[in-house]
Amino acid sequence: MIMVMALALAGAVQGAAHADDGGGGRQLLHYNHAYGVLDRETADAIEHSAYLREFANFQVRTTTGSGGQTWTGRYLMGRETYLELFGTGDLPGKDGTLGAGGLGVSTERAGDLATVTARLREQGSEDPVEFQQTRDFGDGVPVPWFDAVFTTDRYDLFGAWGMEYRPEYFADPRSGTEPAAHPGDVGRERYLPDGYRDRSMRDVTGVRLAVTARDLANTVPLLEAGGFAVRSVPGGGVVAKGGGTTLRFDAVPLDRVGLRQVEMSLNGPVPYRHVERLGTSDLVVGPGPRAVWTFGRT
Repeated sequence: MIMVMALALAGAVQGAAHADDGGGGRQLLHYNHAYGVLDRETADAIEHSAYLREFANFQVRTTTGSGGQTWTGRYLMGRETYLELFGTGDLPGKDGTLGAGGLGVSTERAGDLATVTARLREQGSEDPVEFQQTRDFGDGVPVPWFDAVFTTDRYDLFGAWGMEYRPEYFADPRSGTEPAAHPGDVGRERYLPDGYRDRSMRDVTGVRLAVTARDLANTVPLLEAGGFAVRSVPGGGVVAKGGGTTLRFDAVPLDRVGLRQVEMSLNGPVPYRHVERLGTSDLVVGPGPRAVWTFGRT
């Protein structure tokens, strides 16, 4: 679910940095989803692609969140992770600018987001911005959806947030979610439907994004507080690894930002290499059990 409306309502992103997963314990935050705003040609090609509907559990869906804000996204949903895509102008204000994007990292156990928020404060971040997103299933009665934390309320065109699904959402039969696998289960696999089983795509395993130096500096503290292993790479970027997903961020000028590449695991290996051209992007599936989707410039 997109957080851009929450960013507009509550603000998002800026901060300090600190390493480790908060004392050598288990990872608290895991890759949930990323979103990017693409050129109109590519967004339209994705929306109307017959191939994507065979490749992934693909949906075009309009969602109503907090304050009655609505957004329509193109979704590729896996077992635990997903990808959300928009076209230029699909979102209000600067959030609808070509190259804008976001990243949600979520907890698997109830209460872990509070621990992450406490770590952000201990690590010297400015007052984290806490927010609760709701969802309206169409009857005008908002249901608590998830709690979120941003490191600050200032950002250029990219925002990252920690999130934890609410028990009220899981309890609502309209959510279509699964029963808890254990006490305190607020995990991604419970949240997402099982439609991936009948498609090729299984999960997102890697995301590469180009962001400004300020937006990157705002993102690193959250990832580190959640337990990602973060290291610097030449050129001013970082790579963050954890929970089976690799996130790469390239620090670039504002006019060069955007979603660059997404790597996905498949439910099984394919014996050939298939290239699907979608606007200015290329989705390469196989050979083997993986796919790589490259957007615009690399």
